[in-house]
Amino acid sequence: MRSNVFRLEDYEVMTIFRLTREVMQTSVGMGVVLVLVLFWGTGTFERTAAKPIVRAMAAPVKVETVQAAPTLPRVAGGQVGLQLYSLRHEFERDGVTKTLDRIQAMGFRYIEGGGTYGLTPQTYKAELDRRGLQMVSYMTSYDNLRFRLSDHIASAKFYGAQYLGTAWIPHEAPFSEAKAREAALVFNQAGAACKAAGIKFFYHIHGFEFQPTAQGTLFDLLLKECKPALVNFELDVFWATHGGQDAAQMLRQHPSRFLLTHLKDLRKDVKGDLTGKAPDDTSVVLGTGKVNWPDVLRAAKRAGIKWHFIEAEELEAAENIPQSLAYLKMLKF
Repeated sequence: MRSNVFRLEDYEVMTIFRLTREVMQTSVGMGVVLVLVLFWGTGTFERTAAKPIVRAMAAPVKVETVQAAPTLPRVAGGQVGLQLYSLRHEFERDGVTKTLDRIQAMGFRYIEGGGTYGLTPQTYKAELDRRGLQMVSYMTSYDNLRFRLSDHIASAKFYGAQYLGTAWIPHEAPFSEAKAREAALVFNQAGAACKAAGIKFFYHIHGFEFQPTAQGTLFDLLLKECKPALVNFELDVFWATHGGQDAAQMLRQHPSRFLLTHLKDLRKDVKGDLTGKAPDDTSVVLGTGKVNWPDVLRAAKRAGIKWHFIEAEELEAAENIPQSLAYLKMLKF
């Protein structure tokens, strides 16, 4: 006997179950979307497990900048910087970051360099920027001037350098007039290209250029053959002294040709020559060697030298550079 109580057939039960499940799935999905929207709008989403994903989609995080040390005081009217060759052993032994930290701690803000010590140019520049170190002068090889000049002009500009220069003319000793004339041609071409790019070209004297000639020295020949509008010079006081010259007198005689100097002293007992070469230990703390620094710096000030780079070639350079800085600070001239 069939009851009169209302009941559902099996197929109706299944239909209701299926519809209920679909509604629940749709509601859950909409609920999740609603929660995410609310979280996003209130900033809560960034504090959830999704935070790394959001950051990955956002702009790169800025690198924290290391506070730069106070700039060193001017000397003889010019800024004082560091030639990075001074700490070549530290770069190799301690690595780039520790050595740059040391340079910053000494108070330097301006540097003269060229290589990247195994880093990419982008990474190396980022390390300089973090420490407030500005590459004022960029140095490269003579062969790079001849065959890859445009690349190195681009590198100098990438670092923001004002000057591009070289420090050695390849030659068989003794340095000859033919090599001097060849170098003058290379320098004039490099100077023209640098000028067009908005930077200044210079040659760093190295002592061998003082070979005597009937008209003076081969350095005099370089001065004559290199066009003043295109080619400037960096006076390395050590190498001028080692080559038998009076650095202060050179500045007085050619005040418009020198834009930069290397401040480096020559050990008192060393007898110089015209090779342009000397053992590292012939470089000593400023004020303890042969150079008459008050005379040199007076002449540099009158010549309007803008940049002085300390260069120390001795093994103890890292310990000696602060002593040289202290000497410059107390020096009266």
